[in-house]
Amino acid sequence: MTTEQAQQHLANLVTDAATGQLLEYRHLSTGPNAALWQKALATDLGMLTQGVGTRMPKGTDTIFFINRNQVPSDRKVTYGRLVSTIRPNKDEVHRVRVTVGGDKLDYPGITSTQCASLTTVKCLLNSTLSTPDSKFMVLDIKKFYYGTPMERFEYMKLPLALIPDEIVQQYGLLDLVHDGYVYMEIRKGMPGLKQAGRISSNRLTTHLAKFGYAPVARTPSLWKHATRPITFSLVVDDFGVKYTGEDNALHLINALKSLYDISVDWTGGLFLGLTLEWDYVNRIVYISMPGYIQEALHRFQHEAPSRPQHAPSSWTKPIYGAKVQYADNPNISEDVSFVQQVVGTLLYYALAVDPTMLVALGTIASTQAKATAKTYAATTWLLNYASTHPDAVIRYVASDMILHIHSDASYLSEFMARSRAGGHYFLSSLSATPNKPPVTPPPMNGPLFTISRIMKNVMGSAAEAEIGATYINGQEAIPIRTTLEEMGHPQPPTPMQVDNSTAEGFANDTIKQKRSKAIDMQFYWIKD
Repeated sequence: MTTEQAQQHLANLVTDAATGQLLEYRHLSTGPNAALWQKALATDLGMLTQGVGTRMPKGTDTIFFINRNQVPSDRKVTYGRLVSTIRPNKDEVHRVRVTVGGDKLDYPGITSTQCASLTTVKCLLNSTLSTPDSKFMVLDIKKFYYGTPMERFEYMKLPLALIPDEIVQQYGLLDLVHDGYVYMEIRKGMPGLKQAGRISSNRLTTHLAKFGYAPVARTPSLWKHATRPITFSLVVDDFGVKYTGEDNALHLINALKSLYDISVDWTGGLFLGLTLEWDYVNRIVYISMPGYIQEALHRFQHEAPSRPQHAPSSWTKPIYGAKVQYADNPNISEDVSFVQQVVGTLLYYALAVDPTMLVALGTIASTQAKATAKTYAATTWLLNYASTHPDAVIRYVASDMILHIHSDASYLSEFMARSRAGGHYFLSSLSATPNKPPVTPPPMNGPLFTISRIMKNVMGSAAEAEIGATYINGQEAIPIRTTLEEMGHPQPPTPMQVDNSTAEGFANDTIKQKRSKAIDMQFYWIKD
């Protein structure tokens, strides 16, 4: 993996090279590259308004500078947030985006919009491998949240001190200042508005319907064409497209180009921060996130451990028959925000490419609100593990696209006498006897979905914990089965492997229960 490829994952908020601290525009606009960042903000404001200087004669008329008294008396005014990023592989390397503080607005309409999940994306990657002659490409709508006309205008203000001088001079903003702020009327969609995603999505849906594309019935943000062999998952403005035949891919590209400015990546090499290495000859794809962990460790100023750490969490040998159990000291508090940031940063990475972290992350997250020294030690241990193994890779191979599940549980292994449910979901071959348990284990494949969940109920026995895990895994399997079927891969009864004879007998109704009330009532769902 080259340095340039790794940098594709580092297009995030700007960090201080020495301290790893996140830097905002107010820091950057007075730093050593102040002129670059001020010009970047002026360019974005010019795009949103009516242009800036000779380099951008026209803007998009998204916002207009106004006097404070032009804001309707019954409307709220929100703040503007400036998001600064460095994009090494883009024409515009130093980028500042003006976004709206939507949390202060009171939009009365529907604002929610659907978004494809990682599991849906992974199903689509497997479907591409497993469909003869299919390939994968990535499309991106540039400035997707911009330009959608709004019937109801919104209002925002920015401190005059943050607005570049060339914008102040061109638009005469000194005459519009009120208590140090400049006010703006927002007439078209832009990032941060509560309704931005909804109105942009509705506009896209209406447009693509003219060309025969529509979302499927039940899986969020999974789209198909009415007649053409083309399926795609949509995450905001990014399209992960499975297609068979270049002419079908061009049909979608031309449909989008008739309304939007888009970029096309025929290699399908980068999607949602995931690096995808395709081997169509052998029908294999490798998924990774190079550079992500290194950037996270720099942000947290975490040094490499003195010796390699090969486990994501520590292990304490159980002492059976002990008369005294010692609880964690609740009075020793640590930096809660640090623990929360680590959990948030590593969780996406774990869900995407490294499920070995999920148990440790779940345990840490369950106590992060009242973090103790033990919580902090577990967080440090996990960072040591990430430092030792920074480049996880998932490998998918072509299969019959049949869902298989391995279910397991750990009894009373968590805080407050809780147990943990685990599940490994993968796509493999169709059994010779699809309505019966497989005679031989199916070929393994990369993890499609992984569960590592602390159960809310206190389990009465190890057997009940195992049964509870089958219930949780069975519930989670239903939407995945639906997604696979909507992609064109019919599913037989999903086989679930367990390592507890009581759980197997309970689910298959091959044992006679003597104390049925000892099993939580909701777990009987798995028998149906």
